[in-house]
Amino acid sequence: MNPHAQTPEALGELKNALVALAQRRGFDALGVSDVNLGADVAHFTRWLGSGFHGEMDYMWKHGTRRTRPEELVPGTVRVLSARMNYWPSSGGDGARDAGEALADPDTGYVSRYALGRDYHKLLRNSLQGLADDIVERIGATGYRVFVDSGPVLEKALARNAGLGWIGKHTNLIARDAGSYFFIGEILTDLPLAVDESASAHCGTCSACIPACPTGAITAPYQLDARRCISYLTIELHGAIPVELRRLLGNRIYGCDDCQLVCPWNKFARAAAHPDFKVRHGLDAARLTELFAWSEQEFLARTQGSAIRRIGYERWLRNIAVALGNAPSSDGNIAALQARADDPSVLVREHVAWALAEHAARRAISK
Repeated sequence: MNPHAQTPEALGELKNALVALAQRRGFDALGVSDVNLGADVAHFTRWLGSGFHGEMDYMWKHGTRRTRPEELVPGTVRVLSARMNYWPSSGGDGARDAGEALADPDTGYVSRYALGRDYHKLLRNSLQGLADDIVERIGATGYRVFVDSGPVLEKALARNAGLGWIGKHTNLIARDAGSYFFIGEILTDLPLAVDESASAHCGTCSACIPACPTGAITAPYQLDARRCISYLTIELHGAIPVELRRLLGNRIYGCDDCQLVCPWNKFARAAAHPDFKVRHGLDAARLTELFAWSEQEFLARTQGSAIRRIGYERWLRNIAVALGNAPSSDGNIAALQARADDPSVLVREHVAWALAEHAARRAISK
């Protein structure tokens, strides 16, 4: 069916029903924007030109399609952006307090979004269900679903759809929900009424900037991914720069520091979906325990988890750094020594660094 053949009344009724339809699919908010990204294009181009994307070549490989949704999916005139909370509840069967985990150097810190199941499939299925709801109401129409699966400036589009503003740490913030949520999009050819873009409310607050352990937030609204712990522990394939290793502390997969200090996260809501509950005790696992996993154990315990995307080698690389930053206990040193001859050159190099750190500290303490 030609979407332009839809009556204004039918499109208006659909727009009014969208929020309820999205809520039934597990989303916490939904908005509609047009495809005009305006000043965001220039900001993104400058960011790429500065080399802040590091090894993430996919950021530029798609050319203008990342900043022009109508080129990415021909016929697109609107973008539906939806968000879903992921923050795990605390206490009881919830997650260990993030601050406690970061303060325990023998524990491996995993970003809160990765403690449960991988969000990609869950959000994609929920968005596909929402698209099916739309088709059921008005008939066949052109659309495509995205969840980190294509060149989309998702935060800018979500801001334009009224879901939140882009904070000084470059994450999306909602006044009523903080920043602990996932977002996904449906690009559509339906000319729905657009929502009002969200206004910014960071004000004079800049708590996130000094909170970054590696100084990756080089200025308000400007992130150098090459220094970001999420990039270093997830996106970077090779060796973690030596000068940054001590700054990683016990963070072995991602980082939440800039969000943990954000005052808007006092409004953060715990995830409603059970798939975001902590799995395999990863909110409080000891580094030595994680470092002892065989590759088979890694694959088994990260089944259905976002962590699996980094692979076993980078998992060990990250933990080796964290063990190098941990107390110089006999157990921590023994765990590192057990992998001193690891088959991976990458792992061996980080283990050697970690052992040298302990040797230096022990020499000083004598």
